[in-house]
Amino acid sequence: MAGPATVTVHGSCISHHGRAALILGASGAGKSGLALQLMALGAGLIADDRVRLSRSGAEVIAACPPRLSGLIEARGFGLLPAAPAGPAPVALIVDLDGREDQRLPPDRKRDLLDVAVDLVFPGQGGHFAAAIMLYLTHGRRAEGMIG
Repeated sequence: MAGPATVTVHGSCISHHGRAALILGASGAGKSGLALQLMALGAGLIADDRVRLSRSGAEVIAACPPRLSGLIEARGFGLLPAAPAGPAPVALIVDLDGREDQRLPPDRKRDLLDVAVDLVFPGQGGHFAAAIMLYLTHGRRAEGMIG
């Protein structure tokens, strides 16, 4: 039985090179903060707080509910305006509720509207936002490719 064609989730979403990263986590986990870091590195804001997801063929498309378009919450500042990025296919789910403890983690997927989407958890070090940007630009090399 097929799931719903469109859902709205609590999260943030950015895009880079036409691919979206959906940032999920509990309230206060840092979703908007990570989105702000990614925007400072050149990503566009699709949505903050609520993300509308819809299925289009083999892709899940992330978009912003109209009343939230172009707004992001920055703790200590309030709502800030940002140029809205258009809808984009979700290439990566970032789950801030998990923690990565492996140096070279296995490929992980999470089901999103019956589509398997790559999944990552934050790890140690200050490179997480930069790694997300590179992933959206180039993807990830297959395991065992490091010489």
